[in-house]
Order: sequence, then C-alpha cells, then structure tokens
Amino acid sequence: MKTYLPKVNLDQRKWFVIDANGAVLGRLAVQIANLLRGRIKPIYTDHLDTGDFVVVVNAEKVLLTGKKETKKKFMSYSGWKGGEKYRTVEQVRARHPERLIHHAVKGMIPKNRLGRVLLTKLKVYCGNEHPHVAQKPTPLAAHN
Repeated sequence: MKTYLPKVNLDQRKWFVIDANGAVLGRLAVQIANLLRGRIKPIYTDHLDTGDFVVVVNAEKVLLTGKKETKKKFMSYSGWKGGEKYRTVEQVRARHPERLIHHAVKGMIPKNRLGRVLLTKLKVYCGNEHPHVAQKPTPLAAHN
C-alpha cells in the first residue's frame, strides 16, 4: 500500500480575509494557523504546504483577556551585552499592532523551514483596507 501525497498546486490556494475587530488574540491565532497549514482541507499533510493565504484587517482592535494588556511582556534581544528590551502589549499595540497577531501565529506553526514558508502567506494590516482586493479573498468570521 502506498502513501497518498497530494499535489501542491499554487493555483488551488484560496485567499481568506479575517476581521480581527473584537476577536480574542489566542483564538484568532489558532484559526489563522490552521488556515495557513491547511488543516481544514481533506488533503492536509503535515510535512507539506497545503494551506491558504490569510489577510487579517483591524489588527489594532484585537482583544486580550485578563490583565495581559499590562502584564504580558515581549522580549527582544539585539545580540549585544545588555541588549535586551522588554515591551508590554500596550507599547507594542501603540507602535506596531500587527506584530501582536504575527507573534501569536508564529508560536503556533512549526519551527522549521516549512514554518517560515507558511508565515509568508500571512498578511496583517491595521485598519480596514488591504492591497489584496485583486485576489478576491473570502471573508471569514473570527471565532470567539
């Protein structure tokens, strides 16, 4: 018996647009990660890129539960001695709100070459507008 491997065809990929307005960050990130990996498709194979493109709008309006808005910290390291920087969610949301969603989704996909390819199919934007209208993305509701 042979193992079935799907043909990964770029023409079969769909585009989805998700409005993050009022959505909880973790639940939204799970939904996005499953779409990027293709886990909603019957041809899903864990070591192949069978997923779709995801466009997220209104990234600045995503919600966090509890006291995460002030207590949760994001750490970045420059590589130099004393080069650690810590930022709260409030600070990240003020400067780059799209990074909140990008960081959450990045933690939910594989940490290898496949994961890096999957992240290129995620497009996150502040506000209602996005430049991917020509791809005719299908609107999806965010799970709450």
